[in-house]
Amino acid sequence: MQICISNLRRLFTAHGYPTAILTRTNGYMLQVDERQIDSFTFEAYVSQARRARDNHGLDEAIKHYRQALDLWRGPALGGMRSRLVQLWANELNEHRIAANEECIELELELGMHHELIGELTRLVKAYPLREGLVGQLMVALYRSERQAEALQVYRDARTMMVDELGIEPHERLQQLEYLILTSAEDLDLAEQPGQAAPRRSSEAAKPPTMIPGAIADFTGRDAQVRLIREKIINSPAGAVRFAVPTVAIIGRAGIGKSTLAVHCAHDVAELFPDGQLFASLHGGTPNPTSPTNVLERFLRALGVPGHDIPDALEQRAELYRTLLAERRTLVVLDDANGEHQVSPLLPGNAQSAVIITSRTRLGGLAGVLHVDLDVLDATQSMRLISQIAGEERVQADPRSSANLAELCEGLPLALRIAGSRLAARPHWDIRQLVNRLEDETRRLDELKHGEMGIRASLSLTYEGLSGPARRLFRLLAALNSHVLPAWAAAAALDQPIFVAHDLLDELADTHFIEATDAGLGVRTHYRFHDLIRVFAKERLAAEEPPAERAAALERILSAQLVLTAKAQNREFGFIEFPEPPIDQHPSLPDQLVDQLVAAPLEWFERERRFLVASIHQAMQAGFAELCWRLTAVTTKFFEARAYLDDWRETHKLALEAARQAQDRLGQATMLFKIGTLSLTEQRFSNARHVLEAAAEIFADLHDDPRRAMVDSRLAILDRLSGRFENASKRFDRALSLLGGGVNADSVYILYSQAKLYLDCERPDDSYRLLSEVLEFARSSGDRRLRAQVLFRLGETHFSKQDFEPGEEAYAEAMTAVREIGDRIGEAFVLLGLGTARFHQGELATVGDLLGQARDLAKATRQRLVEMQAITGLGELALATGDAPRAQALLTEAGDFFAEVELPLLEAEARVLLKRAYLATGDQAAAEAEEIRIQYLVEQIDPLPAQHIRDRLAEAQHGGR
Repeated sequence: MQICISNLRRLFTAHGYPTAILTRTNGYMLQVDERQIDSFTFEAYVSQARRARDNHGLDEAIKHYRQALDLWRGPALGGMRSRLVQLWANELNEHRIAANEECIELELELGMHHELIGELTRLVKAYPLREGLVGQLMVALYRSERQAEALQVYRDARTMMVDELGIEPHERLQQLEYLILTSAEDLDLAEQPGQAAPRRSSEAAKPPTMIPGAIADFTGRDAQVRLIREKIINSPAGAVRFAVPTVAIIGRAGIGKSTLAVHCAHDVAELFPDGQLFASLHGGTPNPTSPTNVLERFLRALGVPGHDIPDALEQRAELYRTLLAERRTLVVLDDANGEHQVSPLLPGNAQSAVIITSRTRLGGLAGVLHVDLDVLDATQSMRLISQIAGEERVQADPRSSANLAELCEGLPLALRIAGSRLAARPHWDIRQLVNRLEDETRRLDELKHGEMGIRASLSLTYEGLSGPARRLFRLLAALNSHVLPAWAAAAALDQPIFVAHDLLDELADTHFIEATDAGLGVRTHYRFHDLIRVFAKERLAAEEPPAERAAALERILSAQLVLTAKAQNREFGFIEFPEPPIDQHPSLPDQLVDQLVAAPLEWFERERRFLVASIHQAMQAGFAELCWRLTAVTTKFFEARAYLDDWRETHKLALEAARQAQDRLGQATMLFKIGTLSLTEQRFSNARHVLEAAAEIFADLHDDPRRAMVDSRLAILDRLSGRFENASKRFDRALSLLGGGVNADSVYILYSQAKLYLDCERPDDSYRLLSEVLEFARSSGDRRLRAQVLFRLGETHFSKQDFEPGEEAYAEAMTAVREIGDRIGEAFVLLGLGTARFHQGELATVGDLLGQARDLAKATRQRLVEMQAITGLGELALATGDAPRAQALLTEAGDFFAEVELPLLEAEARVLLKRAYLATGDQAAAEAEEIRIQYLVEQIDPLPAQHIRDRLAEAQHGGR
C-alpha cells in the first residue's frame, strides 16, 4: 500500500500537486479542490445547463450539457468491484444518462434530429428500457422522414418490455406510436425551428443553384460540420434572429476549406429554397475578384436583366440586399482575402446565411463564427487515401499507406493529389510513391496531378505577402528546426523584435507558420509544417545569395549564445568559460533579454529543442567556435534538468567541431564537460580518462582556472574510490590555482571538499566550508547550488547528532529542489533523509523515503544514488529481520559498485551482505564475502579502510 501511495504521490508531484495526498493516523486523504474532480465538474456543468434551460437559453444550455457529457470516458469507476464504490458509480451513471436525455430533448426542439439519430441509436441499444430515449429516437427518425424505422424502434422496445418486465410501454410512448402511424403534424411532431419552409410552387421562377457538385469522398471534419450547421440552422429559442448567420472557415492553402464549405452548403441547401449563390473570390492570388463583379453575377442569377444592373458598387449592393430581403438564400464566398471583399456581398435578411472561406481571420465582421481548420489526423488521412486510391490497395500495405499519410502531413490537398496519382497508376504500389516523396528536394514536384499542385497553391499565397514578409519566410527556412522563437526572426532580419512580430503575424495570418502554445508575447514560438518548409527552402535557394543565408544564420546563432549565457548567469550566478566577453546582440537589447530569460529554467524548457538544433546547425555550417561555446553554456541546464542524452549528443558534436577546426581551447572545454557528464552517469573509468585529457590541454594552454575545475572533478573520483589523500591533494591544488577565496570558480570545489571532510570524520571543517558556500549561493542567486549546500549541511548536522537543524536543512533543500524541478537533487535529499532517519532509529518512515529515492534515481538514470538507496533498503531489511530480502538487495548493490570500480562503497555493501548471510546461517557465503572485503580494503586509504574493518568486526559479532 505504501508503494502504491508513493507512486501516486510522485505522479501528483510531477503534475504540480505535491501535497495532494496527506497521511492521517488511519490512512490517507486526498486533498484537492472540488473543481479538480471531474464528477463535481460534471454536476456543475449540468446545473449551469438547467439554469440556462429554465431561462430559455437553449443554445447555452446545450453547450453546458455537452461540456458535462464530454467529461465521460466509459462507465463511472469501471473495473472497480467494490460494492460500496459501485453503488456510488451507479448513481453517477444515472446522473449522466438523465443529463443526456435532457440535452437531446433541447436539441430536438432546435431541429437537430438528423445529427442525433446515431447517438440515440447507441443510447437505446445501451439502455433499451429507458422509454424517454426510445421516444426521442422515434421522434428523430420520424422527423428525418424515416417513419418505418421509427415504428420498428417502438416495436422492438415493446417486445423487450413485455418479455423482460411483463408490462406494456408507457401511455406516452403508445401515443407517440399512434401519431407516427397517422403521419401527424401536430404535438411533438410539428415542424421545429430550423426545418425547411415550404418549397415554392412549380410556377415560380427557378431559384439559382450555383453551389459546385458535392464531394463524394468528403472525409472527417465532423465537429466542424456540426458547428457550421448549428450556426446556420439554430437561433436562440423564443427570440427573433436579426443578424445574418455567418460562418468563416479559416485555414492555410490546401487544408480543405473549400471542400468543407461545399459539403456544408449541400448539407443545409434544403433549408434555403430561394437559392444558393456561390462565388470564388480568388483572394489568395495577386488579382482577387472584385465584389463589383461578383454582384453582377449574383444579380443576373437572381433574374435582373443586364441593362438593369447599376454600375456603382454601392448601388449594386443595395439592389442585391433588396432582392434577398424576402428570400431564404445561402451565399457561399470562397477564398476571401479580407472584410472589404466580403462586406458588400452579405445579405441584409437574417433568414439567409453566409459561408466564407479565407486564409486569414475576418475579425472586422461582427458576429462571425470562425471555424479554424487543421490537418486531418492519421485515421482520417488513411480513410481519404482509401476512398480515392481504393481500400483494398491501402489494406494490402498499411505501413506504406501510413507513411504516405505522414509525408502528406494530413493536408487534404496533398492527400488528394497522392490518392489521385495512385488511382491514375494502378500498376504502382504505395511504397513506390512513398519512396518518391521521401526525397525532400522532389516532394513538391511529386505532389502534383493534373491541375492540382501544392507548389502552385503555396505560390499564390507567397506572392500575396509583402516583400519583408517574403524575405523573413525565406530566411527562417535556413534553420533546421521546425519550431523557432520570435527573437530568432528579429536576429535573422537584424531588426527590432516589434518589426519581426509584425512580419511573423503576417505569415501566421496566411497560415505559412502557426503560433505554438510554448509562450506568449515576446516568448512566442512558431511552427513550420514540413511541406511549407520545403517550399520555403526552395524560395531561399532561388532568391537569397549564399552569403546572406550564412550571415542570417550566424546572427541567429550569435543571438542564441547571448541569450543562453545570460540565462545561465541569471540562474546559476555565473557563466562558465565566458571568454571572449559576450556583448549585447544588436537585435536583443537588454530589456528584451530580461523579458525572455526572466525565468531561466522555464526559458530553457521552451528553447531546448531549438538550442539542440542550433548546435547541430552551427557544426554543419562550419561555425566551430560558435558551436562549442553555445554548447558550453548549455551544460548547466542539461545537468540541472537531467537531459543526459542531449548533453552527450551536443557535446560530442561540439568536440568534433573543435577538433576539425584545431581549436585547442574548444577541445579541452568539451572534454572537461564530457568528463563531467561521465561522472554524472557513473561511468567513472571513462570520466577519469577524459578529464585527464582535458587537464593536459589546459596545462599546455597555461589555463589555471580551467585546470583547477578539472582537478576538482578528478578529486571527486578519488573520494568516491576511497582514495581520500589523493582527493585532498587535488582539492588543495585546485584552490591554489584559483588563488583562494569564495567565488564563482571556487565555490563548487569548496562544496565538494566539504563532503571529503565529512567522509574523513571532520564535520566541523565541513560545516565551516558549507556555511561560506551557502552565503555565496544565496547572494549569487544560484538556486541549485543553494539546494545542494543545504542537503550537505543536513548531512553534516546529522553526523554531529544535531538532529533538529539537520531536519530543517533537509526540508529547506527539498523545497528548493522541487521549486526548480531538480529531480536528481530530490533523489539525493530523499536518500539523505532516509539514511538519517535510519541511524536515528526511526524505522517506520525509512522504507518509504529510500524507496522514493531509489525510484526517482532510476527514473533520472542516477545509478549511483539508486544503488546507495538499495544499500540502505538492504540495511533496513536486516534491521527488521528480513535477511533473505537484504541478501538480494545488497548483492545487487555490491555487484554494481564492483562494476563501476568503487571499492569503498562496494566494501560497505558487502559488510552488510556478510551480516545477512550470517543471519541465515550461510557461513560459507559469509566467509567468501569477507575475503572480497579484505581485498577491497587494500585498495583504499587507511582511514576508510579502518572504518570498514571496524564494521566487519561488528558484523562478525552480530552488531550493527
